[in-house]
Formats: sequence, C-alpha cells, structure tokens
Amino acid sequence: MNHQPSPIKRIAMLSVHTCPLALMGGKKTGGMNVYVRDLARELCRQGYVVDVFTRSEDECQPQVKHDLGNGGRVIHIKAGPEVPVRPPEIIAHIDEFVAGVLAFAKTEKATYDVIHSHYYLSGLVAEKLKAAWLKNEQRHVPIVQMFHTLGHMKNKINPRPEERAPQARIDAESHIIQNVADVLISATPAEVEQLQTLYGADKNKITILPPGVALDRFQKIDRTFAKRKIGIDPNGFNIMFVGRIEPLKGIDTLIEAASVLREHHPIEMATAHFTIVGGDPWAENPAIEMARLQALRHELNVEELVGFVGAKNQQELPNYYAAADVVVMPSHYESFGMVALEAMAMGTPVIASEVGGLAYLVQDGQTGFHIPPRSADALAHRLCDLLFNPPLRKQLGDQAEEYAQTYDWKVIAEKMGQVYTDSKLALTDAI
Repeated sequence: MNHQPSPIKRIAMLSVHTCPLALMGGKKTGGMNVYVRDLARELCRQGYVVDVFTRSEDECQPQVKHDLGNGGRVIHIKAGPEVPVRPPEIIAHIDEFVAGVLAFAKTEKATYDVIHSHYYLSGLVAEKLKAAWLKNEQRHVPIVQMFHTLGHMKNKINPRPEERAPQARIDAESHIIQNVADVLISATPAEVEQLQTLYGADKNKITILPPGVALDRFQKIDRTFAKRKIGIDPNGFNIMFVGRIEPLKGIDTLIEAASVLREHHPIEMATAHFTIVGGDPWAENPAIEMARLQALRHELNVEELVGFVGAKNQQELPNYYAAADVVVMPSHYESFGMVALEAMAMGTPVIASEVGGLAYLVQDGQTGFHIPPRSADALAHRLCDLLFNPPLRKQLGDQAEEYAQTYDWKVIAEKMGQVYTDSKLALTDAI
C-alpha cells in the first residue's frame, strides 16, 4: 500500500571518527570535517533539525555542543578510550557507539527521518541503527551514505604498506555499498565510475552532488592586508598548502618545487614564502610524515623558504587563503578538494594534481592549472607562470571566484534535502 511520506525534519548525521568542529589541518581533520559542519549548518538554516554524532576524544568536552546554529547539535558519544585513535581501531568500539546513540535518542525522545553517514565507519554504525529502530520502533529510516575517500583508491596510489587501507575497510565499504546504503552520494562523475568499477555499485543508487562552500565566510580580502595579518612580507610571493600532513597530500612535491625555484630564481625567491597550514610542527614527538617533511626541508636547505604554521580554525583560514598568491594541492588522490574550492571562492588561483575530484573541480587554464602528481618540475613551471605574470594570476583568480559561486552551500543543501525526501519516498512506497 502506498502512503504519502511525511516531511523530512530530523536528520541523524554520523561522523564517527572525526568531529566536525575540530581544527582544519589536524591529524584526522580535513575536507570531510568542513563538509559535515557546513552542510549541517545550512540544513539547520533551511529548517531541518540535525544531530551530528561523533566519537568523544576528550572527557573534558561537553557531550552536546550547540555550535551548528539553531536546530543543530554535535553530540559526543563515548566509545572506547576518550583519546584520539586511528580509524581502524574504532571498529572494535562500533557497538558501544551505536548503544550510545540509541540511548541518547531514547532519552531525548528523538526520532529521525534519515540517517546521513560519512566514511565507512559511520556506514557500519548506520546499518546497526537502522536495524535497531526497525526492530524496536517499527520505523524504516533510510540511509544516505557518502564515503569522502575510498580504500581501493587510496591503495592504488599509495606505495607504502603502512599507509595502505586495511582489507577490513575495503570489505566494509563493499558491504555498505552493496547491502546497506539506500542512496550513495558521489562528489564527482569520477567517483561514480570508481564506485561502479571498483565496488560494483548500482548506478541507480548514486546521486552526484558536490560539496559546497560557505560564501559568507570565504570571500575576497585585500591580499596585502591579509599578508600583514598573518605576519608575511606583503612584497614577497606566498605559495600556500592547506590540509592534513600525510603522504597522500604530496607536500614533499611542494617542498622540492620550492628548492627548484630557489635554484633558478634566487632573487625572486629571496622574499617568497611557502606556507604549509596543517598538523602540529612543534610537537615534542612529531607525526612520522611531519618529521619526514621537516627533514626534507633541511636536506634541501629551504628552511627559510618553507614554513610550517600548524592547523588553523575556520575563523583564521580566510586570512591565510587571502594572503596566498597561489594555493597548491599536489595530492596523489582527492575525492573532491574542499581546500581548492575555498581558495577559489576568495579569488585565489589553484595549482592542483590532475587526480580524482581535483581534475574535475580545478579548470585547467581557467581557474588554475593541472599538473602531474609527484612532479616538482611541473609544479615549479606552473608556479612561474602565475607568480611572474600578475595579469594572468589576477585573471585566473577572478575566474576562480566567479566559478566558486555556483557551489553555494544554500543550493547544495536544498538539493540534499531533495535527496532526503526522495530516499524517504522510495522506502515508504515499498512498505
């Protein structure tokens, strides 16, 4: 029997392994954090109630934070030790996390219309929540799943055994794609192909919907003012990277390109800055990749040219983007590239590896340039094209800003709301 679905009002959003309120560029924080936080905020503005459930990593953190605006909450669920742990280790605490969400929902008398899960760990939690609510409350709650990164793709480009995705992750992704998700959100057509060819996804389950950008936060600021604000010589070039400090991001290619440029253009590079935003460069025991990159900087004798400035919050980031003459994303793999979109919204051109979502997002010769991954020479060449040609740099920056307007979160959230409604309709028609 067919029934008209009730309006979608309350969303259970799952971001199990990382909190959307964490500093950008931290060990486990990046585009997914920004995505979850800003999508939730905009959905709340549009009248939805959104509860974002994430694993507690700090016993001093309040369980509920109201940082998403009216109608939005971030809820920290105790599951395992309240300290940061690697994502594969969280699998052992999935049942505890599920129990915590169920207990919170029962206490609050909250019923959810849709589960929106992010990353494979959240998909595993979503499966158990859906089953519990069906068994205990006879309610069908559809699951909308977005992976953000895929284990198969990570392994395709990562030669280091210690950095490869474990088989348990790939098995979990396959299970979620084949048996759990009602709707799969893909950021780009390239990701659709990956879901189909690597995981055998049903194309009828996939909706292409890119991330958005907060245009009220990321808009042009005078570059000279911004350089002074972050303590950089306004007369020198500033080339910037923003993101997690991990091998996948190709930061070593940027450091090598700095060395190439200094060798061939010593006068111009004498006042230049290569600014790396992310990680904790001052830690007593730095992360393995941070230590490796700092050693490479020393080996190439570019310590005065390349600076690590640590992770930054969303209030600080606009000044860093605005202070950049060019933002560089030399990644080996990116499912989308939120940093590129934020930089473009501020009128900063982007040089990016022609991989994954970056090949789709950055328009070569229009909003920036594509380069082959792991090619310091190609990156140095394209940096010269932009740094030494101010009219071209301005033209690409202006075009980047215009292009980014089409990714306004208001539009993206409205489309996501339609996905929620459609997923609800598909299930109620089947009952």
